[in-house]
Amino acid sequence: MGVVIVGASFAGPAKNAEWITKQEFAFEVWDDDDKTLALHYGAVKNQSAPFPDRITKVLDADGTLILEYVDQIDVGTHPADVLDDCKKIFGEPAP
Repeated sequence: MGVVIVGASFAGPAKNAEWITKQEFAFEVWDDDDKTLALHYGAVKNQSAPFPDRITKVLDADGTLILEYVDQIDVGTHPADVLDDCKKIFGEPAP
């Protein structure tokens, strides 16, 4: 599908690296310790927020927002839900 998955975290490079290894996370995690991404995409309301809201934004190749998930994300089912929605939009990946 040409989809790139990226996470973002306030935790900083060392803690992110530890978490990525422990969770066997298969995607990039960007450090957002200055909260620039979180502010831009609405995961926090201000710089003093201790934690971001769990949100997902799907952008097209031009950076245009085409899907967003901002309410009550269930971490157990959310990845599959997003994948299903991406398949509907972008089509099934080539074999």
